[in-house]
Amino acid sequence: MKDLERNSGKPGQNKSQKADSASPQQVLPQAQFVTITEEEAGQRIDNYLLRVCKGVPKSHVYRILRSGEVRVNKGRIDQLYRLKSGDLVRIPPIRIAEKQEVTVPAAEFEVIFEDANLLVINKPCGVAVHGGSGVSFGVIEQLRAARPDAKFLELVHRLDRETSGLLLIAKKRTALTNLHDQMRDGLTDKRYLVLAVGDWQNKRQHVKLALHKFTLPDGERRVRVQADGQASHTVFSLLQKFDGFALLEAELKTGRTHQIRVHLQSSGFPIAGDDKYGDFALNKALQKAAETRGTLKRMFLHAHQITFTHPETGKQMTLNAPLAAECQRFLVSLGKPLN
Repeated sequence: MKDLERNSGKPGQNKSQKADSASPQQVLPQAQFVTITEEEAGQRIDNYLLRVCKGVPKSHVYRILRSGEVRVNKGRIDQLYRLKSGDLVRIPPIRIAEKQEVTVPAAEFEVIFEDANLLVINKPCGVAVHGGSGVSFGVIEQLRAARPDAKFLELVHRLDRETSGLLLIAKKRTALTNLHDQMRDGLTDKRYLVLAVGDWQNKRQHVKLALHKFTLPDGERRVRVQADGQASHTVFSLLQKFDGFALLEAELKTGRTHQIRVHLQSSGFPIAGDDKYGDFALNKALQKAAETRGTLKRMFLHAHQITFTHPETGKQMTLNAPLAAECQRFLVSLGKPLN
């Protein structure tokens, strides 16, 4: 994809015209001048442009930054410049690929907490947190559609599609950066309820296994234990034992992709219902009721508690989300705990 100046063309340029007809493009015909709001302040200019110029390749965004076509307050800046409230940004004419509009159905979710800075919801299983990787839209897009007047809604962190529970959404950029800093510095406490398969013995167990992310040929992300991977630490506490299962609380000391899932699977106790790292034969069997239990048609992993410092008041907050009803029903079907 090329910029406007290179593609403006002249009469008779049939090759270019054919390319345009095969791949419709939209032209921003003149430079745009945008004043940065307080909520947009603090972002790096490259990240800001990547967000507002959707459909423009990263390479082109960095090219117009290097060439000086992007100006802030009439002056040249580099890609590391952090925007300030009131900055006047010049965005040059660019050509972007037209994309088919995807209608996002507006949706609200169970609210655990909300104020001017934060929205905390109880995300259901089976819903992605954002669009991408074959998913047209997720929680954040549905919330934006449901709240068209909201000036700012951004995910503070992510949950796997198959995981239910607490999800934090920032309503101000200052809240987003503050919470990101807390998570980076290990100042938040995130805990999950998980049903492990097997005869779990220890009341409290630390798992420290380095994790390496890789991508399958079809583009799906996976994680495996690997000596040169990222240091990862999960603490598991035994809550209840059943015949063949154990209800654990997982306390994240680091926040790696699929950390709980891979730490348990590599320890010999896969998560019940985990379709990526679990016991596939057992998962299939769990979808049908048996004499000793009910059905489980999802991964039993639920983000049930988070503790953090409120980004504006400085007050420590602990929020909880009740275990999803389908998981609670399955636990009850297992009978009285053994411990």
